[in-house]
Order: sequence, then structure tokens, then C-alpha cells
Amino acid sequence: MAEPNFPPLPGFIPLKPCFYQDFDEIPEQHRSLCKKMYHLWMLNSATLAVNLIGCFAWMFGGGGVTNFGLAIIWLIMFTPCSYVCWFRPIYKAFKSDSSFNFMMFFFVFMAQVGISIIQSIGIPGWGVCGWLATISFFSYNILIALIMLVPTIMFTAVASLSFIALTKIHNFYRGSGGSMSKAQEEWTTGAWKNPHVQAAAQQAAMGAAAGAMQDQYSSPQYNENQM
Repeated sequence: MAEPNFPPLPGFIPLKPCFYQDFDEIPEQHRSLCKKMYHLWMLNSATLAVNLIGCFAWMFGGGGVTNFGLAIIWLIMFTPCSYVCWFRPIYKAFKSDSSFNFMMFFFVFMAQVGISIIQSIGIPGWGVCGWLATISFFSYNILIALIMLVPTIMFTAVASLSFIALTKIHNFYRGSGGSMSKAQEEWTTGAWKNPHVQAAAQQAAMGAAAGAMQDQYSSPQYNENQM
């Protein structure tokens, strides 16, 4: 088994990486989309960090300490949880063509989309600089409201991109013949955690994709009687 390499931590920190991540092990036909999901996770994490700055400015302008405290919790808790709860399942789903991991991803990521929409709305007291909080603060301090506007736009972008990604992956999964019954079968048989079964599924998926590409670009053959 490969040695964990993520997250990359400096040598002076007495902690070790927890996960192995290498996009080269993802089948080529899924690699680009998998990388995009990773970039979406990075954008979501960066948005939570920028939101912390926005909430600090909000507190400095008289918005209260509650939002700043909640912003810290959002950043510390949701950055690792989003990686573990929805990026790792989709990473493993693309890697081994696992219906169980696809279903886990859909279940968690739908909640992620809902949370992103709530964050972009910006309900006061929730620790986020969304549209409601930012627009209402323009009447008090324009400069701080402009600072709050940055994470607001980023939350909106995350919500929009998350919805697009969910729709795209769902369409791909349904188009490839995936279903809830297939995921239940993987859960019952334990195939979702069997590395040999995962490897066989990955090879089958890669072989099917290669065969489809070969059929697409191969020249047509004609029978002599048809000439």
C-alpha cells in the first residue's frame, strides 16, 4: 500500500499525512473532472479563510464577536470535513468505479451545496459574509462592507460551481448504468472496501473506455460482396 502523502506537512510538525493522493491512479477519462473537484475543494477552503478575514473586519466595524467566532469554527471544522466526507468518496469512486462511493458523495455533496447556498445568502449571526449581511452593512461602513463583499462573491461562486459539479457527476453516473441497487450490492458484499475487487473494476472501466475509443476511431470494414 502506498505511503500517505496528503496533506503535505512541514518536517518540523510532529504529524504525518493521513491520505494517499495521486491523480495518476485515476483513469484518464475521469482525471480531469476529479482534479476539478479537488480545485473546488481548494476554492471552498480558501473561501472559508477569506470569510474569516471578512468577519474580523465585520467585528471591527461593530458586527459583534459571534460571527467571527463562528467563522473560525467554519474554517477549522469544514475544511478537513469536506475533504474527508465528499472529496475522498468521489476520488475513490472515480478511481475504482465504486457505486457505493458515488452514493456517499451524492449524499454528502448535496448537503454541501445546500450549505454553500446558505453561506452565500449570509444570514446574520451564522458567521458568514453573505449577501444579506454585506448589503445591510453598506449603510454603516462602506469600506468594511467592500471587504465583506469579497467572501460573499466567493461563496456565490462556490455554490454555483458545486451545483454544476453535482449535476454533471450525477448525469455521468446515471449514464454509466449506476444505481442505488448497485451501491447496496457493493455494501452487502463488501466490494466497496475490497482492494482486489476495486482494482478489477478499475481495469474493467479503463478497458471499456479504451474499447469505446478504439471503435470510435477505427476505419470501417467492408465485405467484398458489398463492393
